[in-house]
Amino acid sequence: MENGKYLNKLILTVKFLEELNMLPANANLTQTEFRLIREIVVEREAGNQIISSEIARRLNITRSAVSQLVTKLEKRGIVKRMASPTDRKIFYVVLSESSLAVFKRQCDEVNELINRVVEEFGQDKIDRLIELSEAFAALFNKLRKESGRENNSLRK
Repeated sequence: MENGKYLNKLILTVKFLEELNMLPANANLTQTEFRLIREIVVEREAGNQIISSEIARRLNITRSAVSQLVTKLEKRGIVKRMASPTDRKIFYVVLSESSLAVFKRQCDEVNELINRVVEEFGQDKIDRLIELSEAFAALFNKLRKESGRENNSLRK
């Protein structure tokens, strides 16, 4: 396969994986909402709180997009903004107790779906897919950085 075909195949594969929705078809949350709530829960379980700019960084979306999502979820009673007691400019995004139960139920449904995929696709294939994906990403990033250094040295 020529280089251009690899580029096109990789772009399509990455796009497909990014758009792969692991939530059940009847989920109450969008994938981005689920990921946002997951970040809140991860911090909560560690005894911490999270601000919208950190959520934006972790989800790789803009702070404006996070603000819109939080506003939407606030209207649904899922999250709320809570002012920092030490800094008036900072607002934490927190979950309501009832939302935590809904989120955990949604997690159980996602895990059930993933378990079915692993069962049908095969644990060995899934493990190999993850292993190869991680190795590919590491090599790609390493070579990309090296390529950047080479290009920078040519500009001097």
